[in-house]
Amino acid sequence: MKRTCLLAVAVLLVGSLAAQKGTLHSGYPIDPVPFTSVKLTDVFWGQRLKASREVTIPLAFSKCEETGRYENFVKAAHPSDEYKVEGFSFDDTDVYKTIEGASYLLQTYPDKKLEKYIDSVLLIVAGAQEPDGYLYTARTMNPKHPHDWAGPERWTKVEELSHEFYNLGHMVEGAVAHYQATGKRNFLDIAIKYADCVCKAIGNGPDQKKLVPGHQIAEMALVRLYLVTGDRKYLDQAKFFLDARGYTSRKDVYSQAHKPVLEQDEAVGHAVRATYMYAGMADVAAITGDSSYIKAIDKIWENIVTKKIYITGGIGARHAGEAFGDNYELPNLSAYNETCAAIGNVYVNYRLFLLHGDAKYFDVLERTLYNGLISGVSLDGGSFFYPNPLASTGGYSRKPWFGCACCPSNISRFIPSLPGYVYAVKDDHVYVNLYMANRGELKVKSKKLVLEQETSYPWDGDIRIRIAQGTIPFTMNLRIPGWVRNEVLPGDLYYYDDKQKPGYTVTVNGEAVGGVLQKGYLQIERKWRKGDVVEIRFDMQPRVVRANEKVTADRGRVAIERGPIVYCAEWPDNDFNVHNILLNLHPSFQVVDKPDLLYGIREITTDAQALSYDAAGKLAVKDVNLTLIPYYAWAHRGEGDMEVWLPIEISASSAQPQKAAEQEDNGFFNH
Repeated sequence: MKRTCLLAVAVLLVGSLAAQKGTLHSGYPIDPVPFTSVKLTDVFWGQRLKASREVTIPLAFSKCEETGRYENFVKAAHPSDEYKVEGFSFDDTDVYKTIEGASYLLQTYPDKKLEKYIDSVLLIVAGAQEPDGYLYTARTMNPKHPHDWAGPERWTKVEELSHEFYNLGHMVEGAVAHYQATGKRNFLDIAIKYADCVCKAIGNGPDQKKLVPGHQIAEMALVRLYLVTGDRKYLDQAKFFLDARGYTSRKDVYSQAHKPVLEQDEAVGHAVRATYMYAGMADVAAITGDSSYIKAIDKIWENIVTKKIYITGGIGARHAGEAFGDNYELPNLSAYNETCAAIGNVYVNYRLFLLHGDAKYFDVLERTLYNGLISGVSLDGGSFFYPNPLASTGGYSRKPWFGCACCPSNISRFIPSLPGYVYAVKDDHVYVNLYMANRGELKVKSKKLVLEQETSYPWDGDIRIRIAQGTIPFTMNLRIPGWVRNEVLPGDLYYYDDKQKPGYTVTVNGEAVGGVLQKGYLQIERKWRKGDVVEIRFDMQPRVVRANEKVTADRGRVAIERGPIVYCAEWPDNDFNVHNILLNLHPSFQVVDKPDLLYGIREITTDAQALSYDAAGKLAVKDVNLTLIPYYAWAHRGEGDMEVWLPIEISASSAQPQKAAEQEDNGFFNH
């Protein structure tokens, strides 16, 4: 495969460390504002970041030590045919992912002790790297008798179970984050050497092997490496991995290799593998402008949001293969909705926003973020879900770790990265995409702009944005969330069924601002001055949601949400079976502030009827007050009944208890 390494001046700027503290000129149509430029001061997310810093990241590092992840690198530095290679072939990635998350945290919580610890781990990692850059402890620690999934030689099972390219992907993701956070190259140089090893061995050239990742992520990671180094060969390699898919020996639906990626128009197979690949496709589409890639990824996204996504933003309906189901196959009790898939869903939608500049992608991202993603980690940061069902009869509890630890380590890296999703810039347009208290330092036309955001979102819809520095003309693009615009999600998969018409107001220095929305954004164009204040008020009331009639699991049922938060009924708050209730046809709701419950929430209560059979076998109906809590907070008070979709029609109600669904597994299928 012939690659060019000619670097334009603009591309060289991409990799400049000087760009870290401002807007990163990325090659995307819209430039992301990096995590290094935004400091969260938010109460809601501050609690999550604190839990990540104090519990999740230390736990992940300790598990890497306890379970032999570090020892694998030590052994690989001194290989021996006496070593018995155990664990999973992708265990190295837990180290990379935890370093990635810790690197993001260093921006919010500078910590020299943590930096020193990471450096000590990287010394161990570097010692395991072979002279040509290859780094895969599952083979290197005992080359004569490598891991059973590794194959006799390099790359021989990379399309199956070896995960050599998967390991590369997570290495690169972690190395770039560490480089941006610290300015140090010790991890980045390791990743570049391994990436160069892969680029040399894999491709269309006469002396290269034509292979694709068995488990995707290298595609999106190599694009990221291109963006930080400016070296075109990494972008070319990412595109090769995508272009070659469907043309090698692997051709199954499970790994999205059933047909070439440009011919795919439906989300299928393993949901995590799929979203990582779709994120890579979106990267290539956005950076190259390749119309065929844009068309393909747009079709796949449309299929997901109109036929295959849960109201919580979760994806991947089936336990078997942790896979997408058929169109409209969205069961609740047996839903899988892997936490890693929710993270992948965020990655895809973020990249599509950078490509198209449409608020609808952040509508999906926000819904996933506040519901199906953070449900995957406990509020204290110390235990985790693989599956995130929308109903439960018990048997679900978060676990402190797993043998296959991809979800805990993925949470470790994602939560601290959140500051990088708040803002974006295109020329003289500033996008405000997420509402959370923060201080953001942006560059607009090479001039410094500092925004300070204050809000109690998601509990109320009041937001205050102050220009703390910068007297410059620009257009502020305020995302008006879909839930304010009476749109649950793009398309007709879900709709509001309560006749409400929420509104919003925006003022600048006390004067009302109006205008027509552009792609979901209210645009305010003016010469801004230091001290200018934008105040936003979104109407935030409980809403009743129905699903498309083609979703058989939700017929005759409704879900309740408020703002970006989806609610559920759980057993500790209700002294009756939450599965056997019937909502009023026209329910009214009360919102109750509970600052001391589940780290502070807003409860919703409403009148309902509880159904049961009396001693004589007759149907008994009892008036009850139903209490709902945010879905993300369920299963913190023990195992038991939970329901998101509540019966509102007699045809959907029952006085019989639900049967238990297939319960959680150890995530083996994830790899």
